[in-house]
Amino acid sequence: MTAVPEAPARHETRAPAFRCAWCGSPGRSVAGRLAECAACGAASTHPPPDDAELEAAYAGWYRPATGRFSGGGDRLLRRSRATLARRIDERAPAGPVLDVGCGEGVLLDALHARGREAVGLERVALRPDVRAREAAEFDERPGEWAAVVFWHSLEHLREPAVALERAFELLRPGGLLVIAVPNFESWQARLLRARWFGLDVPRHLVHLPASTLIEFVRGRGLGIERVSYWRGGQVMFGWLQGLVGALPGHPDLYDAIRRPQARSRRLAPGGRVAAVAAALALAPTAAGLAVVEVLARAGGTVYLEARRP
Repeated sequence: MTAVPEAPARHETRAPAFRCAWCGSPGRSVAGRLAECAACGAASTHPPPDDAELEAAYAGWYRPATGRFSGGGDRLLRRSRATLARRIDERAPAGPVLDVGCGEGVLLDALHARGREAVGLERVALRPDVRAREAAEFDERPGEWAAVVFWHSLEHLREPAVALERAFELLRPGGLLVIAVPNFESWQARLLRARWFGLDVPRHLVHLPASTLIEFVRGRGLGIERVSYWRGGQVMFGWLQGLVGALPGHPDLYDAIRRPQARSRRLAPGGRVAAVAAALALAPTAAGLAVVEVLARAGGTVYLEARRP
């Protein structure tokens, strides 16, 4: 009897096991590259990007030294950060401010201009007042910080809940916690889906519903003093980006308003003009949607201020 050779073993490629980037719970409901957690309502970018993918996603074009936005956009950014710095300076007790995910340091500059000591955390430290580490690893002067700020940075962290826990420890009594993040339970997130500006995969690793964030902060004993669905910014632009992206050819408005060296891909002059023209035509619609969304407390971003007892 002739022996029948065994079939070669099959090498099955399995997706990595899902664990929620916010609460760590297993189980998932996957759509595209989003995995939603049934336990806390947050979504995670799944599979999570490795270091190489993140390095490429944060390449030089993402935040060039020459500036990001054309047409006065960088000046508008500095003015908005100056407004935020004034609010922090007025509401926080005396002492230094920690800006987690400080980017190019626009908020740091605005805080320094008001006489505040301020230190930033970023992936790469490009200036003396910036440390190259995450809040979860930051161990300088615990209990002494007058304010800790996560301005559209919490969603970029691999362990965002751990970073927040660490921020609570860093705050001095009476210290102020300031957070702004995209709101995963907003109307625009639900309606625009993959075109929603707040997703920003793979840079955004966790996608938080406002209610999940609020419950987490309140559950740690901090007193929440302000929740705003407008102050976090990007509300109207979130609608504009999605509406323009739904047009034939799927134009990218965000690339169109950035400087040439700050774009993720080459953009023909005609394509840039068409995207901006479409945005101007759709602006009244986007503004109306933003107003209704904010009034319903379901805005595209959520801004939170909380104070340590």
